Amino acid sequence: MARQAKCIVTSKQTNERLKEQGKVSFQPRAEGQSADLELQPGLRYQRILGFGGAFTEAAAYTLSRMSPDKREEVIRSYYDPQEGIGYTIGRVHIHSCDFALENYTYVEDYDTELKTFDIARDRKWVLPLVKDAARTRGGDITMLASPWSPPAWMKTNGDMNHGGALKPEYREAWARYYTKFIEAYRAEGVPIWGITVQNEPAAVQTWDSCIYSAEEERDFIKDHLGPAMHTAGMQDVNILIWDHNRDIMVERASVVLSDPEAAKYVWGTGFHWYVSEDFDNVGKVHDLFPDKGLLFTEGCQEGGVKLGEWFTGERYGRNMIGDLNNWTEGYLDWNIVLDETGGPNHVNNLCDAPIIADTVTNTLHYNSSYYYIGHFSKFIAPGAERIGLESRTAGVLSTAFANPDGTLAVVVMNESEELRSFTLGLGAEVLEARLEPHSIITYVIDRNE
Repeated sequence: MARQAKCIVTSKQTNERLKEQGKVSFQPRAEGQSADLELQPGLRYQRILGFGGAFTEAAAYTLSRMSPDKREEVIRSYYDPQEGIGYTIGRVHIHSCDFALENYTYVEDYDTELKTFDIARDRKWVLPLVKDAARTRGGDITMLASPWSPPAWMKTNGDMNHGGALKPEYREAWARYYTKFIEAYRAEGVPIWGITVQNEPAAVQTWDSCIYSAEEERDFIKDHLGPAMHTAGMQDVNILIWDHNRDIMVERASVVLSDPEAAKYVWGTGFHWYVSEDFDNVGKVHDLFPDKGLLFTEGCQEGGVKLGEWFTGERYGRNMIGDLNNWTEGYLDWNIVLDETGGPNHVNNLCDAPIIADTVTNTLHYNSSYYYIGHFSKFIAPGAERIGLESRTAGVLSTAFANPDGTLAVVVMNESEELRSFTLGLGAEVLEARLEPHSIITYVIDRNE
């Protein structure tokens, strides 16, 4: 019996949005026939951690302003493995970021002993959202936590915003701050899988930000953060470096990971998509440090809400394929939801999100980005392994994975205005397929029993 595959389609020209079109069948390959896309299940690469987005205060507050049924719909749309797109990982900010309602910290000023440490603010909106997401998923969300800035009194500029650096005399206290955060979230029943040292350490932003050179990040890890985590018994919590753009990630990662005393504490490198789509840089970091992980930790469409736009979804699809084909182990979108303005954001750095919640009309808008992400997150399971995929066709982006249940998930995408016809080869069989203009397809190929 010929092997079959489920075919799931999202297309700009039709109303198909993550629409399952039924099963298609492979046919015996003609003698000597080569395929445009050749699957190589015997070649195995990285294992997938998961897909998800960020539980910012902005997202959680926005959902608190929607009716309970609309809030629940958003949670179900992301985290329900059947009805939603199967998110399994998430990101939270350690006290405030730009997508918070204001600057805030968890301690009183100059409390170097951290006796006043209190995450009470997170219990209002953020933690209930995380817990509801885990309930809907049916298990813990794999959580990454990132700081945007130390408290103002720990910094050279006396301000949580506008860059500045961590004062040397507060490095120990700041390192312990991470462990206090992890302890507090654990006490809430929310385990933290990993932390990044600093969100975007090379950018002076008008919002919460803090500058580290590569050498400063290296030394903070090996002299303060790594030892503090071990002293607290948190060796199981992963430390990620960089957490910024692809453009200079090779140089930044090399400084830290070439130092054995720093590298021993580091799981791997986090990165964002702003500025550069140089996917080869992601692969270069893997080639230089193959024992270290790679995680996409943030990306979004800048410049406010883009309702109905198609290029936003294609940006996600193009970046996800490019990064996954270069050893990335998981993908974290930025805000899971924003309001009708693309906020709230305490410095007006408005952005788009896959779901926009109009708090004026109590209406949810699903952007193309939601569906494009779903072509990956819903069908590539945690624990899946990327497999070989040889492409001989121009104009079709593609990636392929072997899931833990034995199925294969193949994502193919066409950004052009032209119809693309291609063949997909697997062993002695081949599948004839076509991609409409501006469309994306996921094939879930049955196990060959």
